[in-house]
Amino acid sequence: MVQKKRILLIEDEEDIAALIKLQGELSGYKLHVEVDGVNGYRAIEREKPDLVILDVMLPGQNGFDICRKIKSNPELKNIPVIILSAKREEIDIVLGLELGADDYVSKPFSPKVLFSRIKAILRRGKETEKAIKLLSFGDFTLDISRYLLKKNGNPVTITLSEFGILKRLLSNKGKVLTRNQLLDDIHNDDAFIVDRNIDVHIAALRKKLGPNFNWIETVRGVGYRLREEPIKK
Repeated sequence: MVQKKRILLIEDEEDIAALIKLQGELSGYKLHVEVDGVNGYRAIEREKPDLVILDVMLPGQNGFDICRKIKSNPELKNIPVIILSAKREEIDIVLGLELGADDYVSKPFSPKVLFSRIKAILRRGKETEKAIKLLSFGDFTLDISRYLLKKNGNPVTITLSEFGILKRLLSNKGKVLTRNQLLDDIHNDDAFIVDRNIDVHIAALRKKLGPNFNWIETVRGVGYRLREEPIKK
């Protein structure tokens, strides 16, 4: 018998929690609910669930602080986190992503769409557990062990920083990454490291990937993502 994935929901609005719990059970997950930040984080430490759904405005401790604590704890940092919040401003979305959240869902939301995202995140996590040496997209292949990008088998010259950024985007295909998240992949030999350096590297990568397809999408006010399928220009 396949064991159900365990999801911990930290949400103080009873009607929303009930709605998510019902959809979770219909989707085949085991879902536990906590209604405040302090007990919610204790439950994460105790249960170590497969995924956490986290409201921001919580009694006791807010969701951003909980996310920060999860991602700074070596025993918990690999647990995927989805922030679910009525805070819809760009600054809040960027903050949630930079704290390490795997997704940010604004209220009001569709429970079915939420659990589609959960399914995709858990599937992605299972895939990344494998020893991935090659990442492919379109006509391109990124050879992780050899620091090599190829198009139709032919090498494409890229810098170490471009390699790091492309690897991160490919490993999170379809997910928006902020400039600060991508800064982690800039090679230390690059001078004057600021977030706008990312724009320069992205521009160079777009040129090397070719003018006919727009693989890397700019998400205004947030950052960049690699499209699941490119848009032909």
